[in-house]
Amino acid sequence: MTGYPTRPAGRSALTGMALLGLAFAPAPAAPQAHGLAPSGRPVIESLTFEPLDFEQPEVGHLNVEGVDILHLEDRTLPLVTVHAYFRGGYGLFPREMYAAAMGLPALLRYGGTSSRTAADVDEEIAFHAYQLSFGSAGGSVTSSLNTLTEHLESGLALWGDMLSRPAFDRGEVEAWRTRQLEGVARRLDDPARLAYSELNRLLFGDHPVGWEMDARDLDADRLDTADFRSIHARVICRDNLVMGVTGDVSHDEVTPLLEPFLSDLPSCSESLPDAPIPDIRRAPGVFLIEKELDQAVIAMAHPSDIRLGDDPEYFAAMMGNAILGGGGFSSRLLGRVRTEEGYAYSAASLLTTPRRHEGLIGATTRTRPDLVVPAIEVVLETMDGLTREPPTVDELDTTVSQIVNGFVFNFETPSSIVARSMYYLAQEMPEDWLERYWAGVQDVTPEGIRSVFAEHLRPEDMTILVVGDPDRIGRDALATLGPVTRIEVR
Repeated sequence: MTGYPTRPAGRSALTGMALLGLAFAPAPAAPQAHGLAPSGRPVIESLTFEPLDFEQPEVGHLNVEGVDILHLEDRTLPLVTVHAYFRGGYGLFPREMYAAAMGLPALLRYGGTSSRTAADVDEEIAFHAYQLSFGSAGGSVTSSLNTLTEHLESGLALWGDMLSRPAFDRGEVEAWRTRQLEGVARRLDDPARLAYSELNRLLFGDHPVGWEMDARDLDADRLDTADFRSIHARVICRDNLVMGVTGDVSHDEVTPLLEPFLSDLPSCSESLPDAPIPDIRRAPGVFLIEKELDQAVIAMAHPSDIRLGDDPEYFAAMMGNAILGGGGFSSRLLGRVRTEEGYAYSAASLLTTPRRHEGLIGATTRTRPDLVVPAIEVVLETMDGLTREPPTVDELDTTVSQIVNGFVFNFETPSSIVARSMYYLAQEMPEDWLERYWAGVQDVTPEGIRSVFAEHLRPEDMTILVVGDPDRIGRDALATLGPVTRIEVR
């Protein structure tokens, strides 16, 4: 593809941070016959720009106590951020351990430690103004510490105590359980959340992606302190850990600072189980959750074997998804559903690309109940168009330009740079992945997009879920799309 900046031969590449300071140099203006300064469109069109270049910022690597550490120094402010990424999350454990695995991050933060009560932990955090975060995903648990440089050593000691020696205070466990039960009770109040979670359940079945927390998961017998300790011992341990350090600390200072923290962190009691491979539903169907709503929610998808990787098919799928419905106001779905037909305020495509198993391809929108069927038909028709005809050169040019010009936002702070690099390292992806992505999207062709979607997108095979009022939708209207199955959600 031409017309987009690539790395010119014979000149050094700018770093990602340098992109923040890019400037343009206008071409010399032609002499004006009447002495008037040039203005307007001719001046804009005469501007020339240095080729936009990208090279992933260089992040330092260390190994301390057998743990990979990524480091990027930044002396701008007297602050340090330390990230921890532990492989292992709720998606790797059986259903009876689901709630405890989901609750682990919250209990690490609020459950106290073996030497500090929960109140003591809160008091120390407030006194030193530490910023601590704890989170989880299906395959990982993450945590971070941000502190003034002068408090880094004491902050690491507290953070290490919280991670290595949690108390899992019974009162805090019960408080977390109560909050989750309230969330379960309110699940039906959010129709979008209900639609997406039920579509996942339909497609993934008894698999962590298809699970939704319920009262059985939150039975007190499944949330004993021993349950939390069992999961903690398998996840929060050195063998699963990747770390990152950014801010006001030098490369030479990192090792002595982290050695006490890491030496207190135990080795894993046993290896993590393999992530379960889902058996995703492949049969088309129309499903209805009856709910009195002024706006019906529509969500549809089917399995897709497009995988995350350094592969032309992946890059073409990313560009095609942006053109179809992931690119905001320039996307086809929004143009058809909103601008041309006036059926909905928003419409978007979805594409998930796991590395080790199939993902999903589909779309979502909301519309008036009486417009549900016409809106679905327009979405399916728009999808079908991308399987038969390649996008225009202008569509692809706009999409690539948006991605290339927005690439700098991956590197707004040293902390975001290191956090991304940690994720790629933990996922065993190439260290120069962003450079490969940058280059890969610029090599995509319109025919490459059509070919990928012709192979992987099948509008006629969609599992379609609607949350809405059947009387206002029209009880027979949905049946024009196929047999309708009503779902009762308790």
